Amino acid sequence: MVKSMMGNNSFLFPMLGFASILVFLYLSFGDFLGVNYKNDPKMSFVERNGTNFFVDGKVFYVNGWNSYWFMDHAAADYSRPRIREMLQAGAKMGLTVCRTWAFNDGEYNALQIAPGQFDERVFKALDYVIAEARQAGIRLLFSLVNNLQAYGGKTQYVKWAWDEGVGLSASNDSFFFDPSIRLYFKNYVKTILTRKNTITGVEYRDDPTIFGWELINEPRCITDASGDTLQDWIEEMSSFVKSIDRKHMLTIGLEGFYGPNSPKKDTVNPEFWAADLGSDFIRNSAPATVDFASVHIYPDHWFKRKSLEGKLMFVAKWMRSHIDDGDQVLKKPVMFTEFGLSDLNKDFDPQQRDRFYKTVFDVIYESAKKKGAGGGSFAWQFFVEGMEEYNDDFGIVPWKRASTYEIITQHTCRLARAHGAIASQKDNLKRLCNQR
Repeated sequence: MVKSMMGNNSFLFPMLGFASILVFLYLSFGDFLGVNYKNDPKMSFVERNGTNFFVDGKVFYVNGWNSYWFMDHAAADYSRPRIREMLQAGAKMGLTVCRTWAFNDGEYNALQIAPGQFDERVFKALDYVIAEARQAGIRLLFSLVNNLQAYGGKTQYVKWAWDEGVGLSASNDSFFFDPSIRLYFKNYVKTILTRKNTITGVEYRDDPTIFGWELINEPRCITDASGDTLQDWIEEMSSFVKSIDRKHMLTIGLEGFYGPNSPKKDTVNPEFWAADLGSDFIRNSAPATVDFASVHIYPDHWFKRKSLEGKLMFVAKWMRSHIDDGDQVLKKPVMFTEFGLSDLNKDFDPQQRDRFYKTVFDVIYESAKKKGAGGGSFAWQFFVEGMEEYNDDFGIVPWKRASTYEIITQHTCRLARAHGAIASQKDNLKRLCNQR
């Protein structure tokens, strides 16, 4: 009986086996099927000349956004499609660069499980993010570690050193001065920069999809208000990055506060405390190994009693001060790599956020019209539908509110009219901007 059944179905069983393999491949790699990453859109490296960014010889101003969550969500089958959805939506709005995390240290879905030990599954998720960004014509600004505890940050590095018995101090700020921790971080940076993408076959340091590297998100070293400790770390780490990768630009990740020796600490900083965090915008951004300066804008966090009008006046002054520093002192571009307005404010109305966005965009456009150092801005932060649990009080789904979407896309179009569109934008801009 068994022999008879096998004989009658000798062709059926191999076919069932082949079908099972196809089902497995689809479930495991469904997002990759139908996408030929080898024929990705052509991209050139973004370069800097003086106070401006250039792509293919054309001045380039960034209308960008933050989606810190890309790698984390790319690591799971159920959430991976969100990356493509967000990138395609960004491209549809004419956005050009997304800032996102290239780190997750010791936490859930950790990329770096322990010093020098990596989860290949999560590394492949980061590979996927880069491949999908290239498909969408979007560049990526990668941050390499967090000053805050989210996703591990410098706290996790200090804990690793402490647990291994080599840490000099339990202070989080020992991240900046402990030789063992500096070595941990250098090993991490080298691993990231020299990673060969398993999808595209291109090493990260050779991939123009990457706009640039950010050393650390919002560095502060409050145990040394003079700023010497942080400055020494910046100079060492920026030189180290450049020794491995000279094709990509580098920034620090500063909030933009002026330090204790700056004449602007009393006239531009939000309040007195901002000069005592161990950072200084001018000094930290000055090294030749730093290609562009970075600034954040959070009037809600910095002021508790200002009216909306007062906050917007501060934002314009804050931005113009830093752009002027880029033009006159640093001689390099300044990027506002995070800006956000909280919806937890008393009597919050979404129109307030629209006005805030417009204020930021107007100052950038003001600089762009005269080819100034205000190189671009990145909203904090964008999501797609169904991600409410990952949101904070600043995040939005930009296409859910028509007026917000209009402000963002209008800024895209006027930047393009000022200096022309880069190659990866042209098709989207024809559709987007011809309507205006």
